[in-house]
Amino acid sequence: MDNRIGEMDVFVQVAELQSFSAAGRKLKLSPSAVSKLVTRLEDRLGTRLLVRTTRALQLTPEGEIYLERSRRILADIEETERAVAAGGTTVARGRLRVSTSVAFGVRYIVPLVPDFLKLYPEVDLDLALSDGIIDIIGERADIAIRSGALRDSSLKARKLLESRRVIVASPGYLKRQGIPESPEDLDRHNCLTFSFRSTSEEWPFRNPENGGRFSRPVFGNLETNNGPTARSLCLAGLGLSRVGQFHVQPDIDAGTLVPVLETYNPEDIELIHAVYPGHEHLAARIRAFIDFLVENIH
Repeated sequence: MDNRIGEMDVFVQVAELQSFSAAGRKLKLSPSAVSKLVTRLEDRLGTRLLVRTTRALQLTPEGEIYLERSRRILADIEETERAVAAGGTTVARGRLRVSTSVAFGVRYIVPLVPDFLKLYPEVDLDLALSDGIIDIIGERADIAIRSGALRDSSLKARKLLESRRVIVASPGYLKRQGIPESPEDLDRHNCLTFSFRSTSEEWPFRNPENGGRFSRPVFGNLETNNGPTARSLCLAGLGLSRVGQFHVQPDIDAGTLVPVLETYNPEDIELIHAVYPGHEHLAARIRAFIDFLVENIH
């Protein structure tokens, strides 16, 4: 095995089995041959991938990256060979890592998971819900669901949804504190803001008379880092919050949250995309999941 793919395969087996001997048995090689291949790989890359101790093998940070990329490359090769053997028909299979915000994941992705896995039973889905901004390459995600402007031009994107933003409060809160009739009235209200803002939060508005845009700073005694928590705080009657309408539309329909200042709503749109590395040959599992989302999210 003097080729790079062979070295990748050996390294993956060693890393997954945590043993040169076990990898050798699986590959029908001696432990010394496996060790030499890994050493040759490290020499060629100029970095240590494994830390060898008397008790165990431990991946270095570089080894973690190489392992993940190697798994993908080997899976793509296997998928390509199966497609050719099947006359060009590619089957979606393998591990699929998807990262999404908590709000969008709970509202849209999680309910679709059973139908997707029923349709593609050979896909193993790893779904991570977090409101932190991830590096899709560094975090080794196949797909990330992102809202807002797209900054990384090396990534591809498919639009899943666009949602306007609304200011909402519970009927109980509005009964106690009054309904704001203009943005200036917010000075007398508890506005629930987001902790990931770098400065004091300002909410944008539109002048209904001339269409001009303006913004006002808002203040309150609570802040959070995600939409679902803001929604829950509003439902509890603690104040007003400005969130994506997709977070709260079921609550608006049910009457448990009420939009306010709609006359002043600037109708700014939050775009939500599925973002993925722009490979020339996209793995079938990635394409299948994105197509499924596009078809089913409305």
